[in-house]
Amino acid sequence: MKITIKYFGQIAEITRQDEEHLEFSGTLVSDLLETLHSKYELLQNKDFQVAQNQELVNTNTELIGPEIALLPPFSGG
Repeated sequence: MKITIKYFGQIAEITRQDEEHLEFSGTLVSDLLETLHSKYELLQNKDFQVAQNQELVNTNTELIGPEIALLPPFSGG
């Protein structure tokens, strides 16, 4: 499946891009994160949330695509 991954804040700084398109055959969000951690080792040390199709999900969620966003921690105020 073709997935668009959007990066925000410090995550975009690590990946050096705001968005990328990836052909991916895994089935869970955790599978995708494993791939991204291999590609961007600095992501392993960062806290972030994952949204799929603009809804926050956990790592055990099935990938249904087509859009994933990695969101840095939000600060309240």
